[in-house]
Amino acid sequence: QLQLVESGGGLVQPGGSLRLSCAASGFNLDYYTIGWFRQAPGKEREGISCISSLERSTYYADSVKGRFTISGDNAKNMVYLQMNSLKPEDTAVYYCAADRRYTPQAMCAIPKYSPDYWGQGTQVTVSS
Repeated sequence: QLQLVESGGGLVQPGGSLRLSCAASGFNLDYYTIGWFRQAPGKEREGISCISSLERSTYYADSVKGRFTISGDNAKNMVYLQMNSLKPEDTAVYYCAADRRYTPQAMCAIPKYSPDYWGQGTQVTVSS
């Protein structure tokens, strides 16, 4: 059974850092595009960073560019999101998602290209 499980969320002060992890099971990430999405209460879902597992091409939304870094470890079937300089507006539920059909930019930036596979989400709260 194909599954994605996120971990690493929590409460952090503004300016702090967190690293989110996404563990994939039941399939091999090698030929997938993996992305991190977030949704805050009352707001639309936002694709913030996506990576292609083989080519390692990446996409970052303007809202996180320069602060967040996506990376993957195909041997461990894991994808990570390092989040630095966190702001209160980064508060949201963060989801990991995967799909074989899309480029990183398409999957993250174009809502109609919604990934087929999703994790359950992990809460990130940035507050003093």
